[in-house]
Amino acid sequence: MDPELAAALATEPYAHLRKGVPEGMSLSEYAREARKMVAVLAQHYEKQLEESRYMVADKTVSVADGQIPVRIITPTSSQSDETYPVLVWFHGGSWQVGDLDMDDAHLRTIAVELNLVIVNVDYRLAPKHPFPIPFEDSYAAVKWVGEHASDLKVSLDKGYLVGGDSAGGNLAAAVGLRARDDPFFAGRPLTGQYLREPLVVHPLAVPDKFRSEWRSFEENKDSTSLPSAAVIQALDVYGASPTDLRLAPLLASSHAGVSPAFIQVMGMDALRDDGIIYEKVLREAGVPTRLIV
Repeated sequence: MDPELAAALATEPYAHLRKGVPEGMSLSEYAREARKMVAVLAQHYEKQLEESRYMVADKTVSVADGQIPVRIITPTSSQSDETYPVLVWFHGGSWQVGDLDMDDAHLRTIAVELNLVIVNVDYRLAPKHPFPIPFEDSYAAVKWVGEHASDLKVSLDKGYLVGGDSAGGNLAAAVGLRARDDPFFAGRPLTGQYLREPLVVHPLAVPDKFRSEWRSFEENKDSTSLPSAAVIQALDVYGASPTDLRLAPLLASSHAGVSPAFIQVMGMDALRDDGIIYEKVLREAGVPTRLIV
């Protein structure tokens, strides 16, 4: 790591939170501390925002056995009939922590800068709501957006996107794979997926043909951003079978026909090679891709 960056991270007040839930700290205590870390980022983005340039509305989406909140961020326009592309967003947090506020200020900035509607999904969290509940909640939210596009000032033809960060990137990739084969999307297909440092395969289920390329989990096992041990801990709590495609979209027999993918990974992250390998698999299946390390 660059020495200047290493020194800066070492003095960050919340550096200890990046390694997962510290020993002796409850999950609820960890979540409260993590919110403080997010607040620092939010202050940065809020300085760039002008509230007159967007509107925010919180709504609820019906899921299999209840309801979940979503937050809708819509750019403002002088034209009352203006419609926008939409990004359905899933936050990170190891499927265990996070909420609508986690990426809120950042998403408001993106909505204004890129002129698109963002639907931020507050899927239910493990361990109270283990796999497949976070996935199924996320999938239901994407279909809800498709059903209510006109009410949301959304034109699906302009863009019907899913995206997420880390665990949220996992959810977005898994949603994108299932949507390819769902008749619901036959006349309104997803047009893109934005996967930021996604997990796409369980460490116990990496196919032999990818083992030589899947090196970052060991190389970066002590990463400051997310150690490998924290990934394993999160997967154990999430409770998915290592070979379930709702967790491991890399294991699909074919990836042809999934929506175009923009993938970002970090060079010193344990999940780096998940994204690199997934981009390669999609590209070789004929899917338009772009990868940034």
